[in-house]
Amino acid sequence: MFRLIPLKGSIENLENFFCGGVKAGLKEQDYDVGFIYSKKICSVAAIFTENRFKAAPLIDFERRGVTKSNFLLVNSKNANALTGEEGIEDIQTIYRALHKKFEHIHEPIMSSTGVIGVRLPLEKIERAIDGIDLSKRNSLSFARAIMTTDSYPKMVAFEVITDNGSFKIAGVAKGAGMIDPSMATMLAFIVTDASIEDKEMKPLLKECAKTTFNAISVDGDRSTNDTVLLFSDKSSNVYEKEAFRFALERVMHELALMIVRDGEGATKVAAFDITGAKNDLEAQIAAKALSNSLLVKTALFGEDPNWGRIASTIGACGIECYPERLKISFEDVTVYDRGKILFDSQREKAAHNVMKRSEFTIKCDLGVGKGSFRAYGCDLGYDYVKINAEYRT
Repeated sequence: MFRLIPLKGSIENLENFFCGGVKAGLKEQDYDVGFIYSKKICSVAAIFTENRFKAAPLIDFERRGVTKSNFLLVNSKNANALTGEEGIEDIQTIYRALHKKFEHIHEPIMSSTGVIGVRLPLEKIERAIDGIDLSKRNSLSFARAIMTTDSYPKMVAFEVITDNGSFKIAGVAKGAGMIDPSMATMLAFIVTDASIEDKEMKPLLKECAKTTFNAISVDGDRSTNDTVLLFSDKSSNVYEKEAFRFALERVMHELALMIVRDGEGATKVAAFDITGAKNDLEAQIAAKALSNSLLVKTALFGEDPNWGRIASTIGACGIECYPERLKISFEDVTVYDRGKILFDSQREKAAHNVMKRSEFTIKCDLGVGKGSFRAYGCDLGYDYVKINAEYRT
């Protein structure tokens, strides 16, 4: 048996971890370079974007085959993507600057987010390194440093109580646009003192990503920089696999929903609950098709229960489905049931009232098999266009 206790803040809850933000001048005023440091060398696992044009920090990590580290540096406003070998060399220059100031850091890791196709401003980042204080415990300044179009920082932490003792786990993420992970522009950094075996870290990370970060969409675009990193210093000497899996999934789920809620210009969050699919994969395809559909997303924004858009999207996504077996409901308001249209004025009003909520579920039973999947998406409104039209200005 185990239980989770929510904690205030995030990374600062773990004894050996330190973090903070520095103002390097990449943003006009706020923090723009962040760090995480551990007094103990940690085991590290990572999952990255499936975009084939991976950014330089991801390429650097994979080339080096990093499995142990105690330092992470993250910059915003610049993705260091599509910068070729020069982008890798810029990272090496930053590592040399880090080692010059902090001799005891081991295999530093770099992560970046921001505009694609621009070299890193090395002088500003090197000045930021001079301002790093490894005694800081400030998750909020770290979370603010990694934000781009985010409207608020995203943090979570838990203590996990088991029969054999307790461990802690915490995470910080960023993301509001260019979100359609498989792996998203999202970054997530998770730290724990659980004594998890190295060989279990990446498999559990990938398993939990499937129903969390890989189940969300803001706009259907997949970034070059999407990263989830898991650090474990194993200092608690406590590990129970089921408890850790549950806690890791909970941390990733909460951070993922924060990203959807903060979708650029978003006012609604919808869960697309697909059941009765041929298998789980086909359910996932249908759910993600709904979360990415521009017609569905604009209907969410207009609070319009246009169930025909939902049916059409499912029918177009390439899975096995039949109109005479399909059932569509807005929460518990069923509008189409196995070939019968139930969408009268009374049910339209009831469905509209469901869509007036800030969060709700659209349920689709395909009536084919036992496959199921839940995806999360947000509406698409005027502000999304404005934010992205002015992104580089």
